[in-house]
Amino acid sequence: MQKVQLSPKDLKKLNTKRGLMALLTEEPYNVKKSLRYYNYESKLRKLQEELIKLQFWAIDNNERIIVIFEGRDAAGKGGAIRRITERINPRHFRIVALPKPTDEERTQWYFQRYVLQFPKAGEIVFFDRSWYNRAVVEPVNGFCTIDEYHIFMNQVNDFERMITESGIRLAKIYMSISKEEQEHRFTEIKSDPLKQWKMSPVDERAQELWDVYSQYKTKMFEKTNTKIAPWKTIDADKKISARLQSIQHILDNIPYDRKRKV
Repeated sequence: MQKVQLSPKDLKKLNTKRGLMALLTEEPYNVKKSLRYYNYESKLRKLQEELIKLQFWAIDNNERIIVIFEGRDAAGKGGAIRRITERINPRHFRIVALPKPTDEERTQWYFQRYVLQFPKAGEIVFFDRSWYNRAVVEPVNGFCTIDEYHIFMNQVNDFERMITESGIRLAKIYMSISKEEQEHRFTEIKSDPLKQWKMSPVDERAQELWDVYSQYKTKMFEKTNTKIAPWKTIDADKKISARLQSIQHILDNIPYDRKRKV
């Protein structure tokens, strides 16, 4: 074990069930990393308690809430959603990650299949990628025409205005990672048999098309970062920090009853 000067407060943290678990899961033992993980778990627990309060408030007041997560491939959207939802009541939330549209869906209004997934009273819906596929992923990879892209960009702000005017609360989060970090995560995914399913043909081209993605991302922010439905951009190079920031953003932007006891 490396020599580390520990304060009495740090020793007290490590001398707990959570602290010992954090320490013993690392080989070789890494005290500093274990302390960081302990602090993360402590902050996460407090934020998750607030999420439970938020969910109770939503149920009691028939609130409808949509949280959309966007970002480059391997940005950590799924991991953030899992931390947000792991302690709340599964009967009152859904995670939506739609596959590519069917032939029938391609003949419909673009937003239609997303509307079908909208929350009922007292429910929170988390979109792991959303209608914003058409703002970036689809035009970059040739999955839509230029005309379809422009129609989407002309309609999306009105669409979101209708959502919010109908009483649905909408939060938009963009997980932003660097090109180097994306490459690092792709390497980890490819080398892990339990994660290899995450790599798709689109992911395989993400590094090659990095600059094109950046151009469309910039256009998306310029057009759709509105007062009615603003974007929250989170630096996702550090996963644990990004997860905490995602939860905090949701809590900060929904006026739930913070005094409720859980």
